[in-house]
This record gives sequence, structure tokens and C-alpha cells, in this order.
Amino acid sequence: MSGTESGTNRKGNGSKESGMKWWQLSLVGAGCTIGTGYFLGSSIGISNTGPSIVFSFLLASLGTYIVFNLLAKMTAKDPQEGSFCYYAEKAYGRWAGFSSGWNYWCSNVLIMGSQLIALSILSQFWFPNISLWIFAAGYAVLSISVVFLGTEGFDKIEDIFAVIKTAAILIFIILGTVALLGWIPGEGSEQPGMPVSAEKLFPNGLKGFWASLIYAFYAYGGVEVIGLMAMQLRKKGDAPKAGKVMMIGLTTIYVISISLAVTMVSINRFHEEESPFVTALSNYNLPFFPHLFNGAIIIAGFSTMTAALYGVTTLMVTIAKDGNAPHFFGKKLTKFKSLPLPSLGLGALGLLVSVVTALLLPGKIYEYITTAAGILLLYNWSFIIISSFSILTEKKMLDKVISLIGLTLILCAVIGTLMDESIRPGFYISLIFVSIIGIVTLIMRKRWKADMNDL
Repeated sequence: MSGTESGTNRKGNGSKESGMKWWQLSLVGAGCTIGTGYFLGSSIGISNTGPSIVFSFLLASLGTYIVFNLLAKMTAKDPQEGSFCYYAEKAYGRWAGFSSGWNYWCSNVLIMGSQLIALSILSQFWFPNISLWIFAAGYAVLSISVVFLGTEGFDKIEDIFAVIKTAAILIFIILGTVALLGWIPGEGSEQPGMPVSAEKLFPNGLKGFWASLIYAFYAYGGVEVIGLMAMQLRKKGDAPKAGKVMMIGLTTIYVISISLAVTMVSINRFHEEESPFVTALSNYNLPFFPHLFNGAIIIAGFSTMTAALYGVTTLMVTIAKDGNAPHFFGKKLTKFKSLPLPSLGLGALGLLVSVVTALLLPGKIYEYITTAAGILLLYNWSFIIISSFSILTEKKMLDKVISLIGLTLILCAVIGTLMDESIRPGFYISLIFVSIIGIVTLIMRKRWKADMNDL
């Protein structure tokens, strides 16, 4: 899920992109969204449901577009720095903005941890004897160091990383097609080919398909910040069009690449510790590809994780300025290039927790964190849809039905995590976060009410 972080960084430099054209937003959105959630997390989805993972991605694409379209319309109608947090508060009061902001911050911390663990798993491809937590600690320190360097020129670097991500998928599509045509030496006897029965299409039944939805949605993570960037368009009304083109592009390359992968090797070969695209070409005489692709994913994953750290840092500053967090976290020190060190320290603490967790639970930690991060992200998407019912009062009946379809798809993805015992702990982790946020929100509501009475 990578767009979350990249988009947040770009928001801070809105003056440079104030004249963005709609097609530029589409390209930036597609590039920023592609991340390790797709490159690595999709392996878990394939293991759950087999070739029907393609349908999971199509359903997730529909749900994602509904969220993007609603946010783009709200942004065009009332452009605000606070984005979805602002709209939640405008629609339902301060408690909604408070809980939405903190839920988003927590989801970003988990996404950051998910990226961190993914990088560590991918690095073990070259150094299998080095413990996961050692890689996690190294990448965490390196990421913090990059943020300390400041944000100058970061947008250009993100564009380069976006090209690397997209190019990696396109390279796989080309090589996969050539391999299926028999033009590359290798063992093609294992190829399951196109499924011709429901049993082959849904090898693990409805439960497996249901459980895979969360990983398909997670691969589209970041759409809420791409909506933020809509306020930088020359014509705000072009935001929905930009979203359509972005989603068509993303869905096309996602579906084609994932379809190739599941037709090249049997589903029992896929696992969470290796990219499905590396697995798909493992039987062919392409000794360079696993190393090339693994390196590309690591570069892409590191860029999104570092931008995630920047994102949670700047978001905490906004929350603090709004009075929904201690003002201490809004302070900046000019000695360190005006960096909000308290907020950065809090984000770094989230990275540290990920490192410790990787040390204690190295086996299933990626699945747990990825699942929890995806669920919290979907909670935030629900906030966006629900807020639109109050803000976009001119919505027609068809628009309301489409919004309800989006909510239903999100609900199905969340509930689907209960269908698989291996990812179920991620759902419980998300509930812990939501419960804590809910309790704190109730406490703060009493305080806000008391403050109002004092006035």
C-alpha cells in the first residue's frame, strides 16, 4: 500500500503542483499506490483462494473507486487541508474528526510496520541466515536517517521509485507471456493453466475467496490521499475523471499480472515470504529475474515505508494543531530543518515496536500486521463514505446506492478476515486499536463538553 505515504508527502508541497493536470494525477496515483502490499501481500491472497484472486482484485477495484470518487467530489466542493478528518468532523462533529485522524495515524503506523517486515522478508532472499529483526532494525534506522535529511527533492525521488514499481510489473507481464508461449527454457509441465471448473477456480471454497478480499483491498491502499491531491488540479471537476483513469490503469496491470502468476504454477507454491511473481517464474531459466525483481521491490518498499514515516510525522502535527493531540507534537525545531522531532519520535517508536514484534513473532507477523493495517485502512474508508452522505447532500438515489455498495464491499473484506484462522489475529489486533481509540474519544468528549460549559 504505498500511496498513503507518498501522497501525504506531496501534499506538503502543494504550491509546486498547483497546476496539475488530470492525467498527471492519474499517473501519480497509479505509481504511488503500487507497493509491497501487491508485490508480496498478494501471495497470501493467492494461497487463500487460488485463481479466483482475480475476482477479489476486481471487487476491490470497484470498492476503491467508489471511495476515491466520493473523496474527490468532497475535495472539489470544499478543498481543505484536513481532508477526510475535516469532512468527518464537518459531518458528525469533533468526535468523528478526532477518531478518524487517530485511526488513520494508527493504520499508517501498521502499514509502516508491514512495509518494514516485508523488506526484511525480501532481504532474507539473499541472506536467509540473518534474523528478520536485524533487517527490520537496519531499515528502520536508515528510514529515520532519510527523514532527518529533510524533504527537498523527495518528490522527484518518489517519481523515480514509482517508475521502478510499474516497470517491475510490466517486466513480469512480458516475461510471463513469453514463458507461457514456450519461448523461454524451463519446466512448464507444472503449469496449471486456466481453471476450467469451479473447484479449480475456488480451490478453498467461498471462505478462502472471502478471506482474500482484504489483501486485494490492501493492494489499492492510499486512495484516500490521492483524493487529497485532487485539490491541486487546475480544474477541480476533473478529479473523478482522473480517478477513473487511475483505477482502470491499476486494475488492468494488477489483473493481467496476477492472472499470469496463477496460471504458471500451482497455488501450493505461493507463500508469504516470496513475491508471487518470483514464484511464477522460478521454473524458468531466468537466473537474473529473482534478483532483479527482488531488488526492485525492496527499493519500492523502502520508499513507501520512508514516506509513511514522513506521513505519520506530518499528520501528527496536523492533529496536534487541531487540538486533538498534545501541542508538544506540533513543535518544530529549526536546528533540524524545521522537522517536528516529537512527532518523528512518535513515528519512530512505531517502527521500534515493529522491530520488537518481528523478534518475538517472526513466523506470522507479516500476515498479522498486514491484515490489521488493511482493516484499519478500510475503517477509514468507511468514514469517508459515511461522511459523504452528510456533505454531498445533492447526491441522487443511484449515487447513494453505489455508496452503499462500497460500504458493503468494505464490510465483506473486514468480515472475511474471520474466515481464515491464519489471518484472524490481524482482525483482533485492529479491534484493539479501535477500542483504544473509542475509549479515548469518549474521554475527550467529556473533556470537550466540560470546556464548553466553562465558557
